[in-house]
Amino acid sequence: MSGGAEAAADGRLRCPWGLSTEDYLTYHDTEWGRPVHGDDALFERLCLEAFQSGLSWLTILRRREGFRTAFAGFSIPAVARFTDADRERLLADAGIIRNRAKIDATMANAKVLADWQGGELDELIWSYAPDAATRPAPRTLGDVPAVTAESTALSKDLKKRGLRFIGPTTAYALMQACGLVDDHLAGCVARGTEA
Repeated sequence: MSGGAEAAADGRLRCPWGLSTEDYLTYHDTEWGRPVHGDDALFERLCLEAFQSGLSWLTILRRREGFRTAFAGFSIPAVARFTDADRERLLADAGIIRNRAKIDATMANAKVLADWQGGELDELIWSYAPDAATRPAPRTLGDVPAVTAESTALSKDLKKRGLRFIGPTTAYALMQACGLVDDHLAGCVARGTEA
């Protein structure tokens, strides 16, 4: 999987990682790399990227609805009100990844973000989007970085403001998933799509 864009069953070129399962193909074609805005929507992506750390994204993708149910649709105010009883409920929920550190980080992050102004998380995250004109389309998966100066700076800024479980690699995955960068390979049918 270190080559360039590959033809899918429909003959259209796509990033090779998007071809392994129907779940990945749909996610690749309709979500990954498309701009995401809104505090709750970005909170969800931030949380899911943290839960993915050390696991396959497919594991998270297939449990996303379970996560949404368990975490009140990732409403920041709702998750900020979670109690120890909610933590225990989450640790027993087979529909999510039952990792205490990640659950605790999600709850703690919601408490921090609940004190922010509406739109502040969106504005902060998007302030780290690099100039697209300075980023040539990656030709192979090997051309796609795992960390950038921007993701390192975003991670440091979020940590400085009290958020947890958001290292530079997780921050870059968030940037890719939420459209701050377009890492679809050159020739990929999804490259440069906005909606």
